[in-house]
Amino acid sequence: MEQETRLSESQPAVPGTVRPGGRTAKVRRAVLEATEDALATAGFHALNMDHIAAGAGVGKTTVYRRWGSPVGLVADLLRDMADRSLPASDTGSLAGDLRANAALVLRILTDRRMGAVLRAVIAAAACDEECAEALSGFYRARLEEWAPVVRRGAERGEIAPDTDGAELLRAVSAPLYYRFIITREPLGPADAERAVAAALTAADGGAFTVR
Repeated sequence: MEQETRLSESQPAVPGTVRPGGRTAKVRRAVLEATEDALATAGFHALNMDHIAAGAGVGKTTVYRRWGSPVGLVADLLRDMADRSLPASDTGSLAGDLRANAALVLRILTDRRMGAVLRAVIAAAACDEECAEALSGFYRARLEEWAPVVRRGAERGEIAPDTDGAELLRAVSAPLYYRFIITREPLGPADAERAVAAALTAADGGAFTVR
């Protein structure tokens, strides 16, 4: 434990800004996995730094110095989730790629563990600016990852070349998140298919044209 503490103290005390290799990377992975476990089990407001340290098997000093607070843990977890997210699909058609995107969102939201984690981090973002920025960064990274599917669709002539890809992708996932967060209704493949169809219809009508 003392070795872990000395190692952490050699790093800048800015939560989540360092991604070193070796032992420190293992410490970070253990802490973030413990954070994810805690969020999935009890939510953000029950997140306790001492319990995270114990769950990760690291010293409390390491956790407090490197992440600073539960907010720091959540923000770093979101950055890590963005880094580990799956790459965009390339099915050969815009409709196929958007269906793959919707299916991925649906799978995450309906997963018992990840759905609970997302609800927890969204709750954290609602009351803390650092979490809000980290959550925004997570979704910016996902939009940037998937933006090429819209460009490829435009090159194939499936969609107008001046279509705003980010807005089209948002239109696909927004109805799913609305049911997940706001109305808390069940989600299924039919909802994903409906979201894609509506987004493509809107795009065909020029709703996402860059002006």
